[in-house]
Amino acid sequence: MVTPLDPEMFDPVCPSDLSPIRFRDKWAGMIIRCLEAGPRRFSELRVPLRGITAKVLTRSLRTLEEDGLVGRTVHAGPVRRVEYGLTPLGRSLLGPMDVACEWTRHHWDDLLDAREGVASGTSER
Repeated sequence: MVTPLDPEMFDPVCPSDLSPIRFRDKWAGMIIRCLEAGPRRFSELRVPLRGITAKVLTRSLRTLEEDGLVGRTVHAGPVRRVEYGLTPLGRSLLGPMDVACEWTRHHWDDLLDAREGVASGTSER
């Protein structure tokens, strides 16, 4: 059995429009992180992804599936169960994501300063 996802696994500002590095769409990187430890049901993914609507989560999962990064498994039985999991291709993104996340953490203050400079009109061009 896979450990339940931590409802607080993402910073409240995630996903941030501040990060210049994005994987697919606004939510894809966080979905991939949720699937890192193993397959999850739709309802499990909604726990740490508090700001996502069911419609957007469905769209993001379908797009990740079309890209070959996520697989969808339907378990037949008295109660039909659907799980989403990373494919080998999706799992291969974890290393590059680690690098991108580290870069963003390292440059967060610079990114904030740059964004604030543009917002206040003090940016030099």
